[in-house]
Amino acid sequence: MQRIARILSVALLGLGMVGGPAIAAGLAPQGVYKLDEQHTQVLFAIKHIGLSTFYGRLGKVSGTLNFDRVKPENSTLNVVVDTTTIDTHVPELDSSVPNELFQSDKFPTATFVSTSVAKTGDTTGTVTGNLTIAGVTKPVTLNVTFNGGRGTGEPMQPYRLGFDATAALKRSDFGLTHVMWTGFVSDEVTLMIEAEAERK
Repeated sequence: MQRIARILSVALLGLGMVGGPAIAAGLAPQGVYKLDEQHTQVLFAIKHIGLSTFYGRLGKVSGTLNFDRVKPENSTLNVVVDTTTIDTHVPELDSSVPNELFQSDKFPTATFVSTSVAKTGDTTGTVTGNLTIAGVTKPVTLNVTFNGGRGTGEPMQPYRLGFDATAALKRSDFGLTHVMWTGFVSDEVTLMIEAEAERK
């Protein structure tokens, strides 16, 4: 009976850790975190002839976050996005956009390298950095929400952090206007980012 009780106690503890509230940034371990490619994605939204919003998902995302708990402004972020694939509900776009728009045969990745981080609230901040797409680099600011961290023991190891972010940019700033359908969609693009990172 005592052994069964111990097993149940461990199981309940594990469930509590998975289902309980995530902890605040001030308690999360600092260090280098690797983006979890299975739980990180970059979505985009663009207006189609001013009537509807079209959504898609960019390719695989990888990168690292150097997280400074004490001074968040010292944190750094480095991200690489695969431009050779795109996921929409339109097969013709999935096959044509990577090469025609992103020139993925020449530039197979887009990158974001942070240059500054600022805290704007208890769980919010901005991350400004250099975004490079198709060989063109421009500054872009991410509006970030910190969703918390988990992983003080089994089964949540290694420690994980979660973030949401949005950013606005213009296609014309990166020269992404050379395809025949460019006049049918807005110049403005909204990026929506969901990310989880595992501590190394």
